[in-house]
Amino acid sequence: MTRSIPLFLAAALAAGALAGAPAAAPRAVFPTTIALPNGFGPEGIAIGKGPRFYVGSIATGAIYRGSLLTGRGAVLVPAKSGRQAIGLSLDRKSRLFVAGGPTGKAWVYDARTGGDLREYVLTTASPTFVNDVVVTRDGAYFTDSNRQVLYRVPLGPNGQLGGAAQELPLTGDVQFVAGEFNANGIDATPDGKTLVIVQSNTGKLFTVDPKTGVTDEIDLGGVALTAGDGILLDGRTLYVVRNQLNLIAVVRLAPDLRSGSVVRQVTNPGFAVPTTVAEFGNRLYVVNARFGTPVTPDTTYTVTGLRKPR
Repeated sequence: MTRSIPLFLAAALAAGALAGAPAAAPRAVFPTTIALPNGFGPEGIAIGKGPRFYVGSIATGAIYRGSLLTGRGAVLVPAKSGRQAIGLSLDRKSRLFVAGGPTGKAWVYDARTGGDLREYVLTTASPTFVNDVVVTRDGAYFTDSNRQVLYRVPLGPNGQLGGAAQELPLTGDVQFVAGEFNANGIDATPDGKTLVIVQSNTGKLFTVDPKTGVTDEIDLGGVALTAGDGILLDGRTLYVVRNQLNLIAVVRLAPDLRSGSVVRQVTNPGFAVPTTVAEFGNRLYVVNARFGTPVTPDTTYTVTGLRKPR
């Protein structure tokens, strides 16, 4: 996720100022609707430099890479038998970590070439749904919507991919309900010492200690964010995508993350069951999964861009 002003835009503005230009350099106009391939069946999104975005296919495990500036792109990782792509997370080494849903697996790809770097078997238990992922300095953490655990892929001091994945039971305040969709989106504080997850069926938010798995509910004053899907932690603001409701909830968190207030809930004409969210500068980008619409070779899909609501 990119949190700073795009460098190429800053450079362009600076160059204009040094040249004594009579007017400010024109700002780049980012498209608000970006088309994905027909029939793609998308879910997760990650954003890197360039500015490039990556979207995964639930149906085939393919990864599409495109430009936020032009809206154009192409398939980076082709469809592969036995693979799915749900949540995505991109690290500083241009590696793309992908949650594998009901496969119980995760994959790591080279975001530059699309090449396979590693496959991890997170669990062989059933049912399972490895849903979302966030990468911190010491590991990649995956949620499972059916099992009350997180999975951790360890990373070495220089970011080396570790060996076997570890299972971290979730204890404390969170309580999973059998047969329902539980933990979904996940993000982390910049130092990686605290994780945040949303529980879709209850609409509750929790912090997680990544060392112990102990969870603490974030007090929202009785407000439930049901249908919570992907989340994005931006300072003390948490964005929660509520998929079937076509909403993004804006939550202002207390400094200690123990409580928060839902200050806004926004929609957009482009939303069509949005699932996950990523950021670039002062903009958010959400994937429209269109759950409930049959996936055919002609079904259209998009990414919607909008200014960050505050």
